Amino acid sequence: MTGDDTLGPQAVVVGGGIAGVTAALQLAEAGCEVTLVEGRPRLGGLAFSFRRGDLTVDNGQHVYLRCCTAYRWFLDRIDAARLAPLQDRLDVPVLDVAAPGGPRLGRLRRTALPVPLHLAGGLAAYPHLSLAERAGVARAAMALGRLDPADPALDGIDFATWLGRHGQSPRAVAALWDLVGVATLNARAPHASMGLAAMVFKTGLLSAPGAADIGWARIPLGDIHDTLARKALDAAGVRTELATRVRGISRAEGGRWQVAAGGETLHADAVVLAVAQREAHALLPEGAMDAPDRLLDIGTAPILNVHVVYDRKVLRRPFFAALGTPVQWVFDRTHASGCTEGQYLALSQSAAQDEIDDPVAVLRERYLPELERLLPAARGGRVRDFFVTRERTATFAPAPGVGRLRPGTRTRAPGLYLAGAWTATGWPATMEGAVRSGFSAAGAALSALGRRHEHPLKEAA
Repeated sequence: MTGDDTLGPQAVVVGGGIAGVTAALQLAEAGCEVTLVEGRPRLGGLAFSFRRGDLTVDNGQHVYLRCCTAYRWFLDRIDAARLAPLQDRLDVPVLDVAAPGGPRLGRLRRTALPVPLHLAGGLAAYPHLSLAERAGVARAAMALGRLDPADPALDGIDFATWLGRHGQSPRAVAALWDLVGVATLNARAPHASMGLAAMVFKTGLLSAPGAADIGWARIPLGDIHDTLARKALDAAGVRTELATRVRGISRAEGGRWQVAAGGETLHADAVVLAVAQREAHALLPEGAMDAPDRLLDIGTAPILNVHVVYDRKVLRRPFFAALGTPVQWVFDRTHASGCTEGQYLALSQSAAQDEIDDPVAVLRERYLPELERLLPAARGGRVRDFFVTRERTATFAPAPGVGRLRPGTRTRAPGLYLAGAWTATGWPATMEGAVRSGFSAAGAALSALGRRHEHPLKEAA
């Protein structure tokens, strides 16, 4: 690709995760000639699958909510919406294994009533909080609904401090706020920016009755984020180069860009860097940002996934959350993985700094007894397989103050743009944020190139 005889502007997208795929699709649809370069031998970034014997295993359990309108657009765009359906109505089983009198099951669910009444019935019946705690949660939720998540002052304090100021007991934090917050923010309340927490809870619980309805892939993630994404890129005319490392990005004569990728040099009018923040820092040309080292100050947070295959069915529900145990969320991945004998469960353990490096034997000794506490049917079962997947840098750390570190999509270098969930999307590190960052990068590039385009969500680009 030399860039001399093309019908439209040329663009190079570096990174084949969800953000990069989104940007590439948007640029191609606006008439650009697009090359997407990915260092891995697959697309999908940190939402991928791999083979283990007869199983197709997701590296981690990923879910999204009905309010994730950008990711829902992405699923529609690559013809995958039917493969990752949403619940008809929010319903989360929550099992407290340490409840007085023995394990007790509660549910977080909504009705079809208007906000905020849609959650009132579910909260009133939630057995894991006292009557006074439920009333306190309702008051805190109303106060949270009055906040502006974009207020810089909120980014400077932690979620736990705000919850304490609003009368939330340690039990209320554990049984509700952290139950949701750890899974969505990848941090416990003391380590989470209040701005990001407000964004999650206000958007997910208080924006529309169905905003928090949960969706997840019923097939392996790789079939969606790699196979179907590649099919959509091919159909859009995007040239995709996998297992190709980008060695450098520089200005060419005439103000265009040169991207050294694999054994060739790509020429482009626009370049989108859709890689992790440290990789972006390493590739940024000098002068592209005022303070590029701020990217290195954006921390990372790990997620641990524990995978257990039993010789029998031990769980009747598709998923549940747990209290009174190290176990956080448990999902049935039997059908999605192709498991034909017994049952395959995946435990998603967010904010896993304390155990991300523990040996498999230690994790097995910790989690198998906990599963037997939670699931009586597991007590007589044989474990056919036990393994662990670790994402040490699964997300950016949503710590207080991170908002001032997250850059916008535009750089000081004309024609060079940033994308990724770690950029200033307003969202925590989610698939939703990744898609939104792809929208922003493509939109900024197309505006600079003078190409007509419309934001996919009919929002301001």
